[in-house]
Amino acid sequence: MVEIYTDGTSIGNPGNGAFAVLVLLDGKEIILARGFKKTTNNRMELMAVIEALNFLKNNGLQYAIIFTDSMLIYKAVNDGWIERWILNGWKTSNKTSVQNIDLWEKLHYFLNFVKAKIEWVESHKGNKYNEIVDKIAKKKAQTDPIEIDFEYEKRR
Repeated sequence: MVEIYTDGTSIGNPGNGAFAVLVLLDGKEIILARGFKKTTNNRMELMAVIEALNFLKNNGLQYAIIFTDSMLIYKAVNDGWIERWILNGWKTSNKTSVQNIDLWEKLHYFLNFVKAKIEWVESHKGNKYNEIVDKIAKKKAQTDPIEIDFEYEKRR
């Protein structure tokens, strides 16, 4: 079983941001990370999980456990929020629009291709791999925020 750890961050919210993904595959650690000029923490958390799912799909890997420290993502996937949002026209139970629909749609799309179990890991509690992706994402946001989060920018 492939294990993947994800994290996203932004310096300011919004601000420079980044995500990091650490894939544990066949005894190897594969790191995927990208930095963005202006984005939000939630978008980076979502992009990290999407990048992990995309990696699985592109490499023909069907099963994985993806660890996130985002309770929002954990609950949206495991408590059926995404399906309810879709049925309600991307509205929450309070009838407000779901934020970051573009990324939730991508996440939902990729979940149709791989059997990924999304697990929650508490951040900053000593989990080795969660600490690694947190550190990589923060460094990338500080030193290499070169990409543009076009969907975020066009909504501003």
